Amino acid sequence: MALEKMRKRWEAGLQPVLKAFSGFSPATVTWMAVPFGVAGGLLAMYAPDQPAGGWWLLGGALSIALAMLFDGLDGSLARAKGEVTRWGDYLDHTIDRVLDAVWVVCISASVFVGDVTLGFAAAFLTLMGSYMGTQAQAVAGSRNYRGFSRADRTVLTLVSLIVMGVMLLAGWSLDATYPGWFDHIQVNPLSLVVFICALGGAWTFSVRFLQAKGEIQRLDAEDPLPQPGPKK
Repeated sequence: MALEKMRKRWEAGLQPVLKAFSGFSPATVTWMAVPFGVAGGLLAMYAPDQPAGGWWLLGGALSIALAMLFDGLDGSLARAKGEVTRWGDYLDHTIDRVLDAVWVVCISASVFVGDVTLGFAAAFLTLMGSYMGTQAQAVAGSRNYRGFSRADRTVLTLVSLIVMGVMLLAGWSLDATYPGWFDHIQVNPLSLVVFICALGGAWTFSVRFLQAKGEIQRLDAEDPLPQPGPKK
């Protein structure tokens, strides 16, 4: 109920923007998130470890924020125009997953983390957590949003880019590395968000799997699937 009220307020405040984009199809607005999202990841990936790099990271944060604006706008536009479709929902979720992976891999490949293998591992775990939600919906008919959500990841990514950008502009740094296998990675906001995404993805996978397990087993007990007859 609270989320529904928030959505209504969001869409009420978006009316001027929706009018400005009324000439576009919702799918076109969905695709608009891609160039901004990819640009944000590349700005983070190639930002130099010097004061000027702070502007790169702040630019990356702004670009990702614009991508998220389009991501939130497409559904509102579809409802406003009466053009809600299964294809639109499918496309929206697909692009979400692509950008999720792009951001964490690009940040991991940057000079501030320097471990692209960690980035691919974090991206894999992030996608597995998202997969559990969509698979639960496919089997049980209800979407599972528990765990470390996409909104959580995106907000933390934006905050980490902004904080790291300010640190570079101000000349601040942390002279510390992580222990054990990760002693080659510096402790900073960007490396921290990569670890959080990896751990959050693993946690989300576990939480959603266990919840879906209970719901699906209940459905099996209440409405068993038709079984094949004996072979003649």
